[in-house]
Amino acid sequence: MNKFKILILLAAFVFVSFRYGTEAKHYIGGLNTKVLSAYVDLKTSIENRVNEHFAQQEEIKRLRAENQTLQKSAVLSIAFASKLNDLLKENNVTAYSPKIALIQSIGYTDLNDYGKVWLDFKDFNQSKIYGLLTQGYAAGIVVSNDGHPQGLLLSDPKSIFSVYVGDQKMQGVLQGNRKEILVKYISQWLQPQVGDEVVTSGLDGLFFEGIKVGTVTQVIEEESSKTVVVKPYANAHVPAFMHVILQN
Repeated sequence: MNKFKILILLAAFVFVSFRYGTEAKHYIGGLNTKVLSAYVDLKTSIENRVNEHFAQQEEIKRLRAENQTLQKSAVLSIAFASKLNDLLKENNVTAYSPKIALIQSIGYTDLNDYGKVWLDFKDFNQSKIYGLLTQGYAAGIVVSNDGHPQGLLLSDPKSIFSVYVGDQKMQGVLQGNRKEILVKYISQWLQPQVGDEVVTSGLDGLFFEGIKVGTVTQVIEEESSKTVVVKPYANAHVPAFMHVILQN
């Protein structure tokens, strides 16, 4: 009798194994897949956080080194300005005190025109024109539009200021045409070259002398003068904050 019961139990076990074995395997396999997927997600998340942490550490180190360089430059600039003003006083010349201010770009004046931006400029004087800087490079000028400060970037045709081209300081006038940035009215007998650096001249009172604008990519022979095409250093995208020259 006991043997008969054992045989029945064995038969039932074999039947259940054949009948439900595949489903059980699928269930267990699916469970393993979920566990493995969760493990991979957790591992990836931890790796990303670790990488982000080390990236932040590297960025902090870089910014600290850059800050030390800027502090050194600031100290040297103060020392240089002090000596310069002493020399000016000895020659009965007014002390040199340039001023710049941080301003914020609000948005494009026209969504179809990326050469004009509205600015949040608290000390704006609508009777003046200002030089505009971004990341230390010349970026355009600031003018009044119905009493509101408007930035005209380098590509705008009304963004005009005087510049020097190359080591020989060849004088010219920078002006955009929406597609390119040009330096016009370079004397015919001068020889600008591709690769020459373009900097502000300061002769128009908008910028300090020597602020970098870009490099020459093409020289065009005009009838009575020469024109060069300039690739600007300033990024085409408008940053959230820029600097404006209050006093040259």
